[in-house]
Amino acid sequence: MSTVGQSGPGLSDAARSVWGKTDRTGQSVVGWLPLWRHLADSADVAGRLWDHWLSLAVRRRIADELPGGDAGGRTLAIWLAGVHDIGKATPAFAVQASFHGRSAGLVERMRDRGLDFDHERICAGRKWARHDAAGQMVLADWLRERGWIDPHPYAVVVGGHHGLPPTDEMLEAIAIRRNLIGDEAWQKVQDELLAWMTDRSGASDQLEAWAGAPLSQPAQAALTGLVIMADWIASNEKFFPYLLDTSDHDRLRGGWEEVDLPVPWQPTVPPAGVAELFATRFALPSGAVPRPVQQIVTELATSMPTPGMLIVEAAMGEGKTEAALAAVEILAQRIGASGCYLALPTRATSDAMFGRMLSWLRRLPDAQVGRGDRDVRLAHGKAALNTEYDRLRTASLPSSIAEDSGGVKVGVHIWLAGSKRALLSSFVVGTIDQLLFAALRGKHLVLRHLGLAGKVVVIDEAHAYDVYMGRFLDRALEWLAAYGVPVVVLSATLPAHRRAELLAAYDNGRLGPPPPLTWRDRGKPRIDPYADVRADMRYPLITTSAEGRGATMTSCADSGRGNQVRLRRLDDEPAALISLLREQLRDGGCALVIRNTVARVQQTAEDLRAAFGPEMPVAVAHSRFMAVDRAAKDRWLTDTFGPPDRAQRPHRHVVVASQVAEQSLDIDFDLLVTDLAPVDLVLQRIGRLHRHPRGDRPAALATPTCWITGADWAHEPPEPVRGSRLVYQPAMLLRSAAVLLPHLDGEPLRLPADIATLTQAAYGETEVGPQAWQPALADAEAKQREVFTAKELKADGFRLAGVAARGTPLIGWLSGGVGDADDRTARGHVRDTDGETLEVLLLVRTEDGLVVPPWIDGGGLVVPTAGEPDWRLARQVARCTLPLPRSMTDVDVIDEVIDALERRVDVSAWQESPWLAGELVLDIDGGGHARIGFFDLHYDSHEGLRAMRND
Repeated sequence: MSTVGQSGPGLSDAARSVWGKTDRTGQSVVGWLPLWRHLADSADVAGRLWDHWLSLAVRRRIADELPGGDAGGRTLAIWLAGVHDIGKATPAFAVQASFHGRSAGLVERMRDRGLDFDHERICAGRKWARHDAAGQMVLADWLRERGWIDPHPYAVVVGGHHGLPPTDEMLEAIAIRRNLIGDEAWQKVQDELLAWMTDRSGASDQLEAWAGAPLSQPAQAALTGLVIMADWIASNEKFFPYLLDTSDHDRLRGGWEEVDLPVPWQPTVPPAGVAELFATRFALPSGAVPRPVQQIVTELATSMPTPGMLIVEAAMGEGKTEAALAAVEILAQRIGASGCYLALPTRATSDAMFGRMLSWLRRLPDAQVGRGDRDVRLAHGKAALNTEYDRLRTASLPSSIAEDSGGVKVGVHIWLAGSKRALLSSFVVGTIDQLLFAALRGKHLVLRHLGLAGKVVVIDEAHAYDVYMGRFLDRALEWLAAYGVPVVVLSATLPAHRRAELLAAYDNGRLGPPPPLTWRDRGKPRIDPYADVRADMRYPLITTSAEGRGATMTSCADSGRGNQVRLRRLDDEPAALISLLREQLRDGGCALVIRNTVARVQQTAEDLRAAFGPEMPVAVAHSRFMAVDRAAKDRWLTDTFGPPDRAQRPHRHVVVASQVAEQSLDIDFDLLVTDLAPVDLVLQRIGRLHRHPRGDRPAALATPTCWITGADWAHEPPEPVRGSRLVYQPAMLLRSAAVLLPHLDGEPLRLPADIATLTQAAYGETEVGPQAWQPALADAEAKQREVFTAKELKADGFRLAGVAARGTPLIGWLSGGVGDADDRTARGHVRDTDGETLEVLLLVRTEDGLVVPPWIDGGGLVVPTAGEPDWRLARQVARCTLPLPRSMTDVDVIDEVIDALERRVDVSAWQESPWLAGELVLDIDGGGHARIGFFDLHYDSHEGLRAMRND
């Protein structure tokens, strides 16, 4: 430990004796690191993060609040990182060294230098003074002594550097137990360390100016996230070893080169011409030109206010994704963003978008050639099972093995791919959950905010998010706007009232909430800045934020690829469907039947097979497949029913599918039968009908026709089947039927011309449908309002508060939230589920033991349960995840189901595996059967999982 004396930072022996970190692994020669050294390392890393990693947009967001501009922002970041662990210079923290064997001598070392304390008393009370909260108190007191009136908007960064800002109660508990912070000798050391770091960081000249510049909550959160990053990097012994034999400069250089974070993307000024931009960024067919929607979106992205929101409403197949990526590049260049987050509704849509994002990324120039790497991330729970992502992940940056793209490497950065860092990479594709988590009170939320703050955010399929998820989305949009993040929203079927709500939420963050009404406002009409937004029924429609509240709406032509679709009603009897398919497919053709529940999918397929036998092949597609089988099923669907230049189309075939066929799959059928669903989803389903021009359709199917079933059409109004009423609100189903009624056996549906009219009518407040329907509709709508109110209240129980006035510290910001929840647990809070969702790993029991399902690639391998499988086998097993049906996860049975699974297969030996920890195993016999609790299960790779309850 003699190396401590080699430091020479100008500190007293007492200040240098305070320990900051100990090596509990026993790998370090020294065994501990003094506090001053860790503070210096953290400060130096923060400076490098500011200079070489943080986006220009985030730097501006922080610096614009400070009198010193960018230089002042950099100094503040360095200073806060340099004092973040000042709470370790307290008895409450120092006493912990006595708990760790080889580090126990550190307490005596401090005592020898005058830093004494009552060991028994401190041990009894130390739980009240977490070192992060204690550090906030110490720093706040120190700043008050220098004339600060309210230091907490700055000091809370120290208090929150472990991901959870303290509450007022925590700070009060420390204030009344001052012995935990220390006596005069301890306070002298605290003052010395703070003064030393203030001088070292260059903050001495800034303190007085900062005292008069209270930080906003977004700036506090961004700085806290930056300090956490600096602390984590400086705490990594691989980067900053427990040695004191090098200079500050050499130590920082070695550590920074080891972590090797990618530098921010600096987008060039895009080509002025839209045609040139699209030709160089996207693989357009020869002679193709940007579509009208793409042209308008690109032009508006160059002139809309920033920060601002851009909402694109256009039909399926109009090129909204490419338009959004073009807007990302333009907006990123305008505001200094260094990447984007593309949010999709499901894992499947995220996987599909990831490949498209990579294709765009490989064509994306940088303002400085050879400047750095393109670090990417696929952010959902099964990302490692995506083949393309896994290849980039295993050839991670900064490895030279990563894929080279015109002098710029594309890969997954090792450090940024760590836990809680999903959004810190530059270019991220993931499920909407990751964005909704930004509005969920949970530990380390600031890292999600920091990751989003320097990006452009794209929200795809915006119509797909229900009322519950919408509460989190609205609050996330408010915070994104407060950070200055541009947002691009895409939808084919967005209700006008929802369009207005999204804009209002964003404006609340961009401009602050509207002022409350006062007594002076009584009797005065209140102007609604979103009235025009709710009233505009044009389509396609592009909406952009106005300079103030409200928006500017711009319509444009569609691409001219319209269809006229006949709608017909069909009785919900197997015989009716069988008769229809037999007649319509007599000369061949491919039909898609979409059901609203998996049980109906499976029963329908069974009925059709019994009726048709081998003359009419019937396949199923739904969510209740093992992950690897689901991926294979999606590939088969696209290869078989996809675009003409790709598909190997059969002469005759029927696919019975659940909602998985609504989105993400580029599939094309000659005939569509669908259960009655909310009108926007019906329209999405119709998007799978005659999707591509082809010359081989049977003459009988030349006119696109959609048959709507799943309801008793003889009833007045029609009565949806029970399964549909459990999945969707009855009011939504009835209003859908009402607006579709004129087209059922009547005038053809014009696509895309009728999309907006139908969507806005179904989701509007005006009366729809025949007069005889009105009592049933009124009753259903009243019940729906009650349900929606309950859902909103439930969401608000975990939702982050809105952005408070500038200078309001983040104290108590996350109290009452979900704590340190992993993504799986957090997902259960941002999605509304009546019961838990539960996934299992599917294995097959044989004479040799449990094996990977033999029908998949690499299957048949024996999986040990007494020990941890090697990583290759563990990854193979992880591909075998299977969601259990809701009937097995209802509150009255889930405990018994989990207990039965745990008793059947003990996998406690897997708890250290990063692939398999915490998983449950469902073992089936060679015939695919198992009995779990009350349930008889059968799994087939072509049919999926069936569950029958037998009490």
